[in-house]
Amino acid sequence: MQRYKADPEKPIRLKKLDANDLGDWDGKKKAARKVFADLQKELAELQEVLYAEQKQKVLIILQAMDSGGKDGTIRSLLEKVNPQGVKIANFKVPTPIELAHDYLWRVHPKVPARGEIVIFNRSQYEDVLVVRVHELVSKEVWKKRYEQINAFEKMLAEEGTTILKFYLHIDLEEQKQRFLERLTDPKKQWKFNPGDLEERKLWDAYQAAYQDVLNKTSTPWAPWYAIPANHNWYRNLCVGSIIVETLKSLKLKYPEPIPDPETYVQALENEGKEKQE
Repeated sequence: MQRYKADPEKPIRLKKLDANDLGDWDGKKKAARKVFADLQKELAELQEVLYAEQKQKVLIILQAMDSGGKDGTIRSLLEKVNPQGVKIANFKVPTPIELAHDYLWRVHPKVPARGEIVIFNRSQYEDVLVVRVHELVSKEVWKKRYEQINAFEKMLAEEGTTILKFYLHIDLEEQKQRFLERLTDPKKQWKFNPGDLEERKLWDAYQAAYQDVLNKTSTPWAPWYAIPANHNWYRNLCVGSIIVETLKSLKLKYPEPIPDPETYVQALENEGKEKQE
């Protein structure tokens, strides 16, 4: 999966990134789903140790165009995990109070504490994406934010947060098909916003903005992965594999057991006998 890791030394060109790519799994969908099911179990086990250990923190950032699969990725990843120790943070249009502060003010309180995995569904990167495309601030303002975000994430990493960032890459035709699916299914119509079509007209501008994000803010302490996401099963396999391998690299351990647990076992067993007497 390292093939999808953004390397600032070799700038990504999104027009050349095939959203239909299946890597080494072309023609192996059934096998891939089995592997992903194993990854789900492994992720649940690793998350349990992370939560028990209470030492390390994990931040996962998901970004994508509309209908890119952020929600589906989250559902798939968290299907088997213990909800304790896992949080989801969504960053929608800033409120007036949030706009009265600096753009990172609303982000910092959402980062993980020790023992937690936090998933950002959208993130601080909206302030170099939507803000840029819609010209909500001047170029002079938003172009400074790449360095500011890098510095913010470096501080989090130095304080013990492991950061993984995923851009879920779909193409224009796939987005069209997903919008049509939503519009023709009464159970999915609520997901469609008429404003999505206006945003779709800005596709090229968003692609240029995402390309700069990937090339300017993929760092050793907070790498970006540009994941082909036209095929949900392959998207899930890629993201799940990278997260599980990263958690394994943290060398997580359960806390040391209490000394002489047999003493407490005996006390509990004796408690039952005393009640019977």
